[in-house]
Amino acid sequence: MRKYLFVLAILALLFISSGQTYEQQSLIPTLERWLPNKPLEGALSTLQIPYWGRIVSVEERGYYYFVEFLLRKAAHFFTFGLLAISLYWVLPASRFRTLLALFGIVILAIGDEFHQSLTGGRTASSYDVLLDTAGAFTFLMLLKLIQLTRSTSPKRKTA
Repeated sequence: MRKYLFVLAILALLFISSGQTYEQQSLIPTLERWLPNKPLEGALSTLQIPYWGRIVSVEERGYYYFVEFLLRKAAHFFTFGLLAISLYWVLPASRFRTLLALFGIVILAIGDEFHQSLTGGRTASSYDVLLDTAGAFTFLMLLKLIQLTRSTSPKRKTA
């Protein structure tokens, strides 16, 4: 039963987050407080990220908005990666378990973006669905690699 609670907790977090306006979620005031000296500004200024047909950069958005953008996209990647792993563990063991977990994430990512589109001042993004799927795929492949490594490593004898 506990393994289902982790999946439900992540889903609840996503549902609440998708239902908040940008202003309710803004990290800008916190970033301004925590990073007053704008660390890594020089390095971050060299990055230009294509997103929704435009370039997102420190120059285009400003330091704090760019850092927030990176944190938001990292949150997509890692949250859906963790969700994929937790979904994998609640699915019954089968040869298609990994694919089912990945497919489930695609459906959940689309649903999350749709829910977000119903929130004022927010839009749905196919880029975010791709990022969510990439996070899920990466985490599931790391899990499979760990499982493969464990199954092929020699067993240690206990004395």
